[in-house]
Amino acid sequence: MVFRKPPDGGWGWVIVVVSFFTQFLCYGSPLAVGVLYVEWLDAFGEGKGKTAWVGSLANGIGLLASPVCSICVSSFGARPVAIFSGFMVAGGLMMSSFAPNIYFLYISYGIVVGLGCGLLYTATVTITCHYFDKRRGLALGLISTGSSVGLFIYAALQRELIDLYGLDGCLLIVGALSLNILACGSLMRPLESPDSPPPEKTCVDKVPDQYFVYHEKEKTVEENISILEKGYVDEKCVNNIPDYKQDSILNKNVLSPINVNEKDSYKKKVVEQTNFCKQLAKRKWQLYLNYWEETMVLFKNKVFSALFVAILLFDIGGFPPSLLMEDVARSANINEDDYHMPLISIIGIMTAVGKLTLGILADFKWVNTLYLYVITLLMTGVALFAIPFAKSYLTLAMLSGILGFLTGNWSIFPYVTTKTVGIEKLTHAYGILMFFAGLGNSLGPPIVGWFYDWTQEYDTAFYFSGFCVLLGGFLLLLAALPCWNACANQSSKLPPNTYSYKVASSA
Repeated sequence: MVFRKPPDGGWGWVIVVVSFFTQFLCYGSPLAVGVLYVEWLDAFGEGKGKTAWVGSLANGIGLLASPVCSICVSSFGARPVAIFSGFMVAGGLMMSSFAPNIYFLYISYGIVVGLGCGLLYTATVTITCHYFDKRRGLALGLISTGSSVGLFIYAALQRELIDLYGLDGCLLIVGALSLNILACGSLMRPLESPDSPPPEKTCVDKVPDQYFVYHEKEKTVEENISILEKGYVDEKCVNNIPDYKQDSILNKNVLSPINVNEKDSYKKKVVEQTNFCKQLAKRKWQLYLNYWEETMVLFKNKVFSALFVAILLFDIGGFPPSLLMEDVARSANINEDDYHMPLISIIGIMTAVGKLTLGILADFKWVNTLYLYVITLLMTGVALFAIPFAKSYLTLAMLSGILGFLTGNWSIFPYVTTKTVGIEKLTHAYGILMFFAGLGNSLGPPIVGWFYDWTQEYDTAFYFSGFCVLLGGFLLLLAALPCWNACANQSSKLPPNTYSYKVASSA
């Protein structure tokens, strides 16, 4: 498939719109799972740490499977993956309405819905990066606000649906709404060159029909052999052997003439196909080794290495507030009459504002996106340290807004990754980073819940969360210092498609 230059507009804006609604529909319920979390605590009577696994799996399993999601998008394209994932998200939400216990929710809501969301996220980010270059920061900021707007609306919507139809009815309705992802996915047209020549016929198609003439009485066996033989011939054609040599090879490897003993011919064919299988396995093993070799090259980049540590620690500490803030307010004995808006809704709307604002800032040439990302990490750590001192709805609402805005740094994370490793390695590198982000998402809320079950208060848990985020921010800041770039320039050149942030910020 041949891709043309990103148009930075045109059908790309349609991609932005459908990607926005895709993330709105798939991430609305998982991000607003804090409303369901309180209901599940009352319905199943399990501990906070155990119940928190449902929401953490829903938000983390898709990121943990990011390498697999990246392979799926690269192999099948964004449109088929988005349509298939729409069925997964809708089906998982509807199955969750029939959950008899918390363990069923681990699978239906945590794994099925979470994996569908991960596939959709990878598809929307990848296809948007293909359509935009100069305006990539703005485009990523716009589509990433879809999940934040979904969090804002679904937090109030799920609470209202629970009051009207109960927890089970709420999940059924939300699952039905998710079926609209299918319509969005159908519009994700791949960016292909319209004047690209049609694919050439494979070498198998050029093989004369006489090479595939078999005895009628052994039709079933010989048909099976011909299937293997086509693969064998295709394997030979990959090496671009001249036509006259191909004819020689085919004459040696096709079935013997009809007048040769059939038993000897069959034995010869079995030997040939065994050799073909060995060569195929060897090639697949080589691809596997190449993948890990490319991965090791990525980790030689100190900024990339620090980035994966920072995203892991950020998600361990920064994700729990969006899941547990409602229970934090209830544990602080805040009067429900003081509630003017759910805290999760405040986080959602401010996350949307943060994603859009930070995405726009990332497009300015004088802004260093890596340092901008580091600042958001450090400020998030300080805000987490302040949560134990908040004893009223007003202070919790203010901290929720600040944390929501800073969590908007997700919109510039693909931008930072692209500038670090290049667009050619984006899918590979982003899949690795999202794996560690998913690990943090999966571990963060249960850890905070276990801290509460152990100490019967949230203070220690959020001190731990703040420390994790600050540590990740400082490590990334150290890796991004200009002195490292100077040392690297003296010792060796940067790998291809890798840019230093000192250059990228002024490019």
